[in-house]
Amino acid sequence: MTTIVKKEIFNQSKKGFKKLALKGLFDAIDSNKNGYISPEQFWNELKSHGILENDKRLKEIKNTFSRAYSENQKGIDFDLFSNSINQSVLLTKGLRGELVIPDFNGFCKQIIDIYNQVEGNMGGAVADYIPQLARVNPKQFAVSICTVDGQRFDYGDSDRNFCLQSTCKPINYCIAHEELGEDFVHNHIGREPSGRSFNEMALNNDGLPHNPLINAGAIMCSSLIDRKAPIADRFDKVMKTWSDLSGSDDIAFNNSVYLSERQTADRNFALAYFMSEKKAFPENTDLIETLEFYFQCCSIELKSPSMASAAATLANGGVNPLTGKKVFSASTAKNCLSLMNSCGMYDFSGEYAFKIGFPAKSGVSGAMLIVIPNVMGICVWSPNLDELGNSVRGVEFSKKLGERFNFHNYDSLINNNDKIDPRKNKYENKIDNVIGLIYAASHGDVDEIKKIEAKGIDLNSADYDGRTALHLAASEGQAEVVEYLIRRKVNADVKDRWGGTPSKDAKRGKHKIIVELLENYLAN
Repeated sequence: MTTIVKKEIFNQSKKGFKKLALKGLFDAIDSNKNGYISPEQFWNELKSHGILENDKRLKEIKNTFSRAYSENQKGIDFDLFSNSINQSVLLTKGLRGELVIPDFNGFCKQIIDIYNQVEGNMGGAVADYIPQLARVNPKQFAVSICTVDGQRFDYGDSDRNFCLQSTCKPINYCIAHEELGEDFVHNHIGREPSGRSFNEMALNNDGLPHNPLINAGAIMCSSLIDRKAPIADRFDKVMKTWSDLSGSDDIAFNNSVYLSERQTADRNFALAYFMSEKKAFPENTDLIETLEFYFQCCSIELKSPSMASAAATLANGGVNPLTGKKVFSASTAKNCLSLMNSCGMYDFSGEYAFKIGFPAKSGVSGAMLIVIPNVMGICVWSPNLDELGNSVRGVEFSKKLGERFNFHNYDSLINNNDKIDPRKNKYENKIDNVIGLIYAASHGDVDEIKKIEAKGIDLNSADYDGRTALHLAASEGQAEVVEYLIRRKVNADVKDRWGGTPSKDAKRGKHKIIVELLENYLAN
């Protein structure tokens, strides 16, 4: 046989290696080493990677595992495990640590650390111009995360309801944008930061609200949504959109807050009549109905996990990562995030974009909807507000998040060795590309090896134990990696600190194809 394994033999061996890899995953979960794993063991393992038992994408597999456990009381055997894994890309990637945040446990520990640092900050005060908001407990504090792969984490008071307030504005903009298109919407609303307070009696030079994320612009958006339908149907549309965004049924309406909003709305009424005087609204707009609709949207309430999922939908280009449902088009999501980045934090928007650098929208309920594009959505809720109307803890949490992680829109332009990129595996973050190379080899990731090689990293590089990529690939049964490394003419008789060679590792693991590959390579 030639040094390069013949294609037909290699293809025949792929299934065997895949089964071997699955057996390794199974054995890692089977802590009792009795050939069975309980559903609890399985879901706990998956939770460590950020995938929760109530994930709707895994409903059928959950039912299958529950039936199997109830029938034999021993648990899930390897055959059932492997069949289920083979049916789900989510399970395969999740258990192998290949989701967008590979070391999700480590990431969550970092989030808890930031939470604990921020929790003691009781500066600011709750919004008191809306009586119902003035009664909220200022000590409450929640953080929820949902990645674009559906990895989830909640901490603090994540089971408490709060009202959307101004965090409804970007979503109402998206609804109008989807229905009417960019040009129509922006014939009635500008796209620039106002440089004024969120409820300032000010319009741009064209007599339009400056952007959709201040009160005047949000009122205008409310006039555009499904404008020919009865107000009840229009509100149902908004509620359904939030349900689709969150993948949750816990979206509710707080009538007390609505009535409180309505009784303290003189400025919003004045803004509406000011825009009407400037003929900014579409023809035949009912101002009172529009304002009622706007107050209702502000009074929708949910929990932080639902808002995090909505933020993740925007991060995922408009597709809900938990359900796969396309809620908004990618162009709608892009335009919304652009506005959030420049206008989402009231008069702090410029400073937030400069220092922190990712899209966010705050509300006077203390909610913050944060988006890390292509990575995750985050919700921070803490009722105490600063003088600009932003959550005190929310802003501080954002600052510490930006200081610790490589999330600023332009972090990629500079070498941020002091920041963590959670999208990389834990070894790459902690050390360098050599460990990344060895990690990729152990996981059979040839594409990643090629990327690292392109950076000028020697494929013969070893870790502190003298183990190379070929050692790890041979040990873990990664035949495709071994073939690639042989083709790149790496050193195959290199010894680690214990005198072990790749061939010895392959023999110990009983990887016969790899043993044959290495022996033929060394013989030639």
